[in-house]
Amino acid sequence: MRILALSLSAAALALAGGTAALADHHGGKRGSMAVDANNDGIITLAEARAHGAERFARMDINKDGVLNAEDREARRAERFAKVDTNGDGELSEAEMAAAREARMAQREDRRAAHMANRMKRLDTDGNGALSQAELEAGKQARMEQRGQGGERGKMRHGGERGELGMQMMRAADANGDKAVTRAEFDAAIEARFARLDTDSSGTITAAERSAAREARMANRPERPRR
Repeated sequence: MRILALSLSAAALALAGGTAALADHHGGKRGSMAVDANNDGIITLAEARAHGAERFARMDINKDGVLNAEDREARRAERFAKVDTNGDGELSEAEMAAAREARMAQREDRRAAHMANRMKRLDTDGNGALSQAELEAGKQARMEQRGQGGERGKMRHGGERGELGMQMMRAADANGDKAVTRAEFDAAIEARFARLDTDSSGTITAAERSAAREARMANRPERPRR
């Protein structure tokens, strides 16, 4: 059942180190916004490292310093136990419905936080309301971002994010033992940061993230139309 399955991509996406593929939620912030701790629109290596360390600690369920099958099994058991509210080792229709409702509530909370962040960003005079000029300025900014490739677009689809995340997990597993140590995890974050930091400035800008996304999209094989 999907509600119980461990999302390996959620773990793997932590390796994105500031790209739109990084699927994380911190106070309603997602993707690169979750990595950009000071909300200045620029991601530093220190921010990427700090975010990666936090993600690794959460994923390393047994705290042995390695991400492997044991952690995945522990996460499955943890998620099952969370849904199995009466602790009988089985999921009833009512328990699954409750879990589904809880997920929907979480989505609503994230949506509300996203709207609050957007309002704060657009309300440039800080009066708690948006004027026509502020709305127009926001519209123009979005159009310019889309013209540069944007940060979201088609990468919103979970399957594509998952595929990218699994590729990064495999890349992080330098010795091919199907386990990722903290050293391998950190090395993967730093390597990806270096690739995205095309001007070697020590920071990743929105333009660099957009360029990386465009390059990924251009290199993707076309899927046959149904």
